[in-house]
Amino acid sequence: MKRRILTLLLCLSGLNLFAQQNSQFGQYMFNGLFINPAYAGYKEELYLQAFARSQWNGIKGAPQSLSVSVDEAVKEESLGIGLIVSKDKIGAQNTLNISGNLAYRIKLDRTETNVLAFGIGMGIIQMGLDGTSLNPYEQGDNRIPIGYESKIVPDVRAGVHYSNEKFFIGFSANNLLSKYFPVFNDNNVLNIKVEPHFYFTTGMVFPLSDDFLFKPTLLLKDDLNGPTSLDVNAFLLIKERWWLGGVYRTSVKLYPKPLLQNDLLARSALGLITEFFVKPNLRVGYGYDYSMNKLSSFEYGSHEISVGYYFNTAKGRRPKCYF
Repeated sequence: MKRRILTLLLCLSGLNLFAQQNSQFGQYMFNGLFINPAYAGYKEELYLQAFARSQWNGIKGAPQSLSVSVDEAVKEESLGIGLIVSKDKIGAQNTLNISGNLAYRIKLDRTETNVLAFGIGMGIIQMGLDGTSLNPYEQGDNRIPIGYESKIVPDVRAGVHYSNEKFFIGFSANNLLSKYFPVFNDNNVLNIKVEPHFYFTTGMVFPLSDDFLFKPTLLLKDDLNGPTSLDVNAFLLIKERWWLGGVYRTSVKLYPKPLLQNDLLARSALGLITEFFVKPNLRVGYGYDYSMNKLSSFEYGSHEISVGYYFNTAKGRRPKCYF
């Protein structure tokens, strides 16, 4: 079974990829810029966020992901600007993504708490394949590169996001342009294709008392070919200092997908997430999730850490950001 899992990871790394979920972060709800460019400037302060995730520990070649982003609202908070850099490695394949993001923010009322934002991101994706990490069944396979092959392609992402003090909803799509630029267009070399990914997010805050807030959220992810993934989260905010919650990840069938196996297990993972305000302007988070499918017999779970930092600005609106 281990050999089959490793073979699967290597296939995901090197074969024609018609469906592939982008880097997965369980703590997406603490900074939506990773999945939606319209989120840029939401916190209305200069904000730096970093994620690091080690997935399926114990399996050779399992995904390793890193993301760093910075964003701020400018022009009387009518514009949000942001930059995100992410790196992902799975098996012999690695991806570097750099994207600049711009959001046009429309304040819908005099209280300036209801905001509708439209965002676009433009950048580049560098896709690479390390042939030395592949172990072919047949020696001399000329479709496997001898060394390291890489190529840079342009990319576009877009999204819309609505929020007020207690509710948010958003829809976004990325990899809208890069699918038309195969990384290795030589039939003698393994080819990697980047397909569009679509994200729907929503969440709400319910005050329970002066010291407790309850926040359920969900994230729906789809790439048109692979399984549609649903993350359901539930959190408590304790004394505006400590987030404590859990996540359940599963797949859902929204529409027919002819290329998808019919016997795949729906349930995917169950986990815990926590984030703590070490200082009013410093957030530190940790997440752990464990597979509920056949991988559970061969891996030791996934670990994820995050750090968020608000730079000192004149706005001083912390701790506004329930989302």
